[in-house]
Amino acid sequence: MKNFTFKINENSYGVKIVSHEDNIVELEVNGTSYSVKMKEEVKTVKTPTLVRKPTSGAIEPLKINPSSSTTKIIAPIPGVILSINVKVGDMIKVGDTLLVLEAMKMENSITSEKSGKVSAINVKVGQQVLQSELMIELE
Repeated sequence: MKNFTFKINENSYGVKIVSHEDNIVELEVNGTSYSVKMKEEVKTVKTPTLVRKPTSGAIEPLKINPSSSTTKIIAPIPGVILSINVKVGDMIKVGDTLLVLEAMKMENSITSEKSGKVSAINVKVGQQVLQSELMIELE
């Protein structure tokens, strides 16, 4: 099974473990066979199992308040603004691309979920944004 070399009081010993069952170990020390009964049974170590906590679900999309006169477009994830496709005063429709946000080396097109007029742009190209940071406001 395994070979070991021990040095005790300047003497070198070659130990070979031949077999191991329960608490009995058969071994050879410098070619002489020995049967050793261990005081306690050796406990086998189990490989740990990774247990993941179930996820709470997918990230919910931005909820639009229909009674509010303004709609706020917030960053769904942290990233860098690559391009802004609208200007203040532009009229937009549902599905129009407002800006492109790069996150984790992926380009994410942020689209409008509501028609309206762009009233404010709170970011600029190259700016880093955090999750839930206000980017664009619509009327």
